[in-house]
Amino acid sequence: MENHIQTQFENLQSKDKQVQYDAYQEILEATKEEVDWAYEVWNELKEDLTHPDNHQRSRAAQFLANLAKSDPEKRMLDDFPALWTVTKDEKFVTARHSLQSIWRVGLAGSEQKEMVIHHLVHRFHSCLDEKNYTLIHSDILQNLKHLYEELGDEEIKQTAMTLIETVEDEKYKKKYRKIWK
Repeated sequence: MENHIQTQFENLQSKDKQVQYDAYQEILEATKEEVDWAYEVWNELKEDLTHPDNHQRSRAAQFLANLAKSDPEKRMLDDFPALWTVTKDEKFVTARHSLQSIWRVGLAGSEQKEMVIHHLVHRFHSCLDEKNYTLIHSDILQNLKHLYEELGDEEIKQTAMTLIETVEDEKYKKKYRKIWK
């Protein structure tokens, strides 16, 4: 791993919140592309998915989702349940940040894409009794939109449209359609 990235991971533990934030942003930016150091941090990030500090759980989930495209061994297929759990975190902000980044796992390959879509569709239908379920619906539809924009797969768009049509409240149905305009 290059020294700069190593330093950024170390900076995540800084007492200075700005240093932490800058490190977080740099790691997110670096992991938007394929990297050759994913497995150097993979296990630690996986452990951090259950860390007592919700900020560490959130960062670990976002970083792992981004690193899925740098996973030629397809570890994500086995590790996805641990990552998905953070999308239902007790801290809603942690859950939401994790959910908003989960689509990136789908960029890693067809198996990962199908796994992500399956989980998103199931969650769309099963989250109605959760607090803030309309935000969860919006995030799921936005995830599908990101995947569609990256992959151009019309099935993803059709899945999203089908989900939107299941919504009974016209106000939210209209709001969700705007995501896809």
